[in-house]
Amino acid sequence: MNGLVIVLIAIVVLGAGYLLYGRWLANKWGLDPKAKTPAYTHEDGQDYVPSSKLTVFAHQFSSIAGAGPVTGPILASVFGWVPVLLWLLIGGLFFGAVQDFGALYASVKNEGKSMGMIIEKYIGRTGRKLFMLFCWLFTLLVMAAFTDMVAGTFVGKGVEGMTKATGYANSAAASISMLFIVVAIIFGLIQKKVGKMKEWVRAVVAIALLVVMFIIGMKLPMYATKSTWIYIVMAYLFLASVMPMWLLMEPRDYMTTFMLLGMIIGAVVGVIAEHPTMKLNAFSGFNVDGSYLFPTLFVTIACGAVSGFHSLVSSGTSSKTISNEKDMPMVGYGAMVVESLLGVIALVVVGAVAVNGTKPEGTPFSIFSAGVAGFFEKFGIPVQVATVFMTMCVSALALTSLDAVARIGYANIWPLFGSANQLLSALVERTIGLVKAYAAGSATFRVEGLQLIIAILLMALGLIIVINSLKAYFKAQKESA
Repeated sequence: MNGLVIVLIAIVVLGAGYLLYGRWLANKWGLDPKAKTPAYTHEDGQDYVPSSKLTVFAHQFSSIAGAGPVTGPILASVFGWVPVLLWLLIGGLFFGAVQDFGALYASVKNEGKSMGMIIEKYIGRTGRKLFMLFCWLFTLLVMAAFTDMVAGTFVGKGVEGMTKATGYANSAAASISMLFIVVAIIFGLIQKKVGKMKEWVRAVVAIALLVVMFIIGMKLPMYATKSTWIYIVMAYLFLASVMPMWLLMEPRDYMTTFMLLGMIIGAVVGVIAEHPTMKLNAFSGFNVDGSYLFPTLFVTIACGAVSGFHSLVSSGTSSKTISNEKDMPMVGYGAMVVESLLGVIALVVVGAVAVNGTKPEGTPFSIFSAGVAGFFEKFGIPVQVATVFMTMCVSALALTSLDAVARIGYANIWPLFGSANQLLSALVERTIGLVKAYAAGSATFRVEGLQLIIAILLMALGLIIVINSLKAYFKAQKESA
């Protein structure tokens, strides 16, 4: 199969899903463009900040498009490209996008409250306590994986065997990332001072700042060890959690989105120009190296199809900056559609470099970066520039996101993380269903999705427990013999 055909099919299906099913949901749920949103009724200049549709979309997309849509499809590609593609399209349109949009809708209709508070209102205080405890533990897992991943992409020295080119690319990407933080604050202050700025002017300024930051970052790379970057990343996370939305997160996400969209567009153009052949097996079987297609595929591909953590972004930050309810379909449903497309691109990239019908050696990020950089080089972009750009994009996918991710390459952690992720999604699905049931007496596609996610979750957890128990049992029997 030609990779171009797969990408075109994905674009048509995802676009049709957004225009048809997304709009149907918006009409079914009853959005009121005249209603005052929480961004206005609770405006405080800190969290509740009325923002333009593109600004909120940029924040939503850059926050949810983390490691998942790249890591998941590449790891799951061992089962073949057909089941991966089907789950990305079906899961993205009918589960992930509905959940993200639904969480945003529920929060905006409930004064911008987070999902935990909505759970307390519709399910009870005990449900809220359980949800918040789970989220706290979940966040610790995300923080550990997130920090280690970003620090690993920034490290420029102190690693045995690291080539000069790799050290430079990592250090240049680190320098650009640090500039991102400083420039984002300046950009935010300028917008606050100027007031309402035309969208095309903001876009031009953002792109111009991106170009300048890349030039400076490549001229002045920052070399540091991994431990040093861990401390710096933790300090950045603290700043991002306490500073006003308009001052750091929104301008940073706004600029990052243009960079990530540039990566996606560049990859799509590269696929159109190169017509890469899909070297992955179409279907490798229901059992691959001891891993069963069901439920492994559905908990491995999380963020590209459905991720419970996206609901925390929808209800935690995006709902507090929505200026008009009519913007919600693009922000909630549309951002997830674009993320699913990113997952499809990751699948096509790994398919182009597959060896003997399966993914090549290396981490998902290294496979993805090398593949897309190869597309850029075909257009005459210098190898060094393409490598730095992709390294920066890879780090940005993690740095601007609180998506649920686990450490790359740890096969024993990823299924556990994926199962926890889907449990969170199941609870959100249930809450959204109750919100709709109270409002209109209809759960709108909630029951089927909830049942599937819970079934997959329970089967995944059951299989993990059984497999680990059997391994421990046979190991004990062998040692006693």
